[in-house]
Amino acid sequence: MQADFWQRKRLDEMSDEEWEALCDGCGKCCLNKLIDEETEELVHTNVACELLNTHSCACSDYANRFSRVPDCLKITRDKLQQYYWLPSTCAYRLLAEGKSLPSWHPLRTGSKSAMHKAGQSVRGKVVHESRAGDWEDHIITWAG
Repeated sequence: MQADFWQRKRLDEMSDEEWEALCDGCGKCCLNKLIDEETEELVHTNVACELLNTHSCACSDYANRFSRVPDCLKITRDKLQQYYWLPSTCAYRLLAEGKSLPSWHPLRTGSKSAMHKAGQSVRGKVVHESRAGDWEDHIITWAG
């Protein structure tokens, strides 16, 4: 995999390995969302999936996530337009919109530390589903 593949290739030209590498591992897509019944507006919460490791911001059982969490979604090239709820910092969304990766992205820096330092991950900002109580009490704006 060449270092700057995301600058040279369209999303549909990327290999599966390159596609997976685009994910910065911020954990924002693993936060539960609510749809306002009155306005149909989607809102984000800081309520994390039980499988999310809230320190590393990675799934603790990535290989089995779909069987363990039936609502877990696989982000794919062909359905990317359906995932309007992806955070504005998501590499899949940014590249689909013709934008570049942020300076803190692990593909640019070589590690996740710049992302965490820039406050772009969910580290230290979330609560697991089992401890959250009423999700409406956990609505946030920073993950959108």
